Parts: sequence; structure tokens; C-alpha cells
Amino acid sequence: LTLHNEPYPMPPMPEGVEQGILDGIYRLRPAPGDGRSRVQLLGSGAILNQVLRAQQLLLERYQIAADVWSVTSYCKLRREAMACERENRLQPTAPPRVPVVTAALERTEGPVIAATDFVTEVPDQILRWVPSMVSLGTDGFGHSDTRPALRRFFEVDAEHITVAALKALADRGELEARQVAAAIEELGLARATPP
Repeated sequence: LTLHNEPYPMPPMPEGVEQGILDGIYRLRPAPGDGRSRVQLLGSGAILNQVLRAQQLLLERYQIAADVWSVTSYCKLRREAMACERENRLQPTAPPRVPVVTAALERTEGPVIAATDFVTEVPDQILRWVPSMVSLGTDGFGHSDTRPALRRFFEVDAEHITVAALKALADRGELEARQVAAAIEELGLARATPP
């Protein structure tokens, strides 16, 4: 059980996600429409609301479809993936086990953007089992401000998640760099000071 000091309504549990919640990851909200490209957005805790806003921004402004995944435990996903690697190494003649996080995301399309209110090392725990993942986190300390200002400062708000997704698509050749630059300007991030 994790307690947060940010009040927000808790939606009802989607059907069929019980095992995913226990395993550490489940698809919370599929892309609400089709887009010219697709991305996967990972979030957990209070930052999940920013991820859901980014899903909406991506579709409405940039015609990018985004699936939203709730990560209930990066640590549990890593431990299970490490156990799979160990078992596969020590039982080379048995059918290889596939880590939960790999199985969850292997049939998805597009790059993966993982956002957290914690340091980027938290989602980075699963980086080697998730190709094309970009981690966004609150690396730093000593800042005391409003939640929106802090999330903008640490570049984990919906607008920065959106830009990270667009840049990842540009890196794959699915968008032009000038489109990402235009989005940075449009979303008010051009004059952001680095953390």
C-alpha cells in the first residue's frame, strides 16, 4: 500500500487486470483512437494522471496513439526478470522463461516512455528488458514548490512526457525533428530552465 499526499479520485479497477496488478504492470487505458504512429506510456502513482493527460495531448494535437500502462512495482518487475534470467542460465535445455515486463510489452508498437515522481533509476530498473525505453524522473532535491511547478521543473509533467514520446518517434524516423521542435514551442517548453 502506497500513500500519497495528493488527493485525486481513484478510478474503479478495470476488468481482467488483477494478475497484472500483482505482477507489477498492466494496461490501464488502451489508446482511445488510431494515430499515424503509436507509443507506450508507463506511469505509476500520482504521476499516472500526467501520463493520462499526455495520452490525450498526443492524440488530440499530434495524432499519435498512446497506450497507458500502470506500473505497480518496478522493483518487483526487475526481481522477476532477474529470476527468469537466472533460471534460463541454469536450465539451458528447458524452454526459456520470458519476464513479465517483456511479455506485457513485446506485442506493443512504438517506443516506451516511463514517467515517475521518483528518480529515473526507478524505471531504469527494467531498462534492459524493455527496448527503446526513455525514463523521466525527478532527479534532484531541495525544491519546494507547487506540484505543477515541480513537475515542470523536473520535466515529468504531461507536456514533457508528450515531447519525450514525440522525440522518441523522431529518433525512429517516424516524425521529423522540426515537428518535435514545433511541439516544444507550442507546449511552452522552449524557455524551460534545465534542472
